[in-house]
Amino acid sequence: MDKPRLKQKYNEEIVPALKEKFAYKSIMQVPKLVKISINKGIGDAVSDKKLVDIGVEELTTITGQKAVPTLAKNSISNFKLREEMPIGAKVTLRGDKMYEFLDRLVTVALPRVRDFQGINPKGFDGRGNYTLGVKEQIIFPEISIEKVQKISGMDITFVTTANTNEESYALLAAFGMPFADKNKRQA
Repeated sequence: MDKPRLKQKYNEEIVPALKEKFAYKSIMQVPKLVKISINKGIGDAVSDKKLVDIGVEELTTITGQKAVPTLAKNSISNFKLREEMPIGAKVTLRGDKMYEFLDRLVTVALPRVRDFQGINPKGFDGRGNYTLGVKEQIIFPEISIEKVQKISGMDITFVTTANTNEESYALLAAFGMPFADKNKRQA
């Protein structure tokens, strides 16, 4: 099997460019993408247990890796929520599957978002990780619109070895993440 396109691009183009830009002494200092975590909270799962199974199935279809249900940690009586009740789905991608998902996200899924102006550059956490919220799962071509019962969103977190937001931004932008211009976007 061939190396994923973005993994090859990282090794051949991104590492030398970032090494030069941030004046790293060794290529081992260059930040890299460690994992991508996709989390889908399903609020209506309290009343309908099948929604969690559908959410797990959708994430598995989108990522090509088996998703698992997430369980409630606490009981909250106002929400009719009990401890250990399934309330969402998650999947963590590493290695080749991570690069393939990122490639599909950047080249296929994000351009399908309605009125797309770029993704918000404010989703960094200060430690080099970036979280992106997607409002509709139907932006992924793997999801058939006819089969969707309820449109739901998900959070996609990119975990990197970068030490600062600036390094992480440079890494993700080099992978082709379509960040909105910081000056144009009003948040």
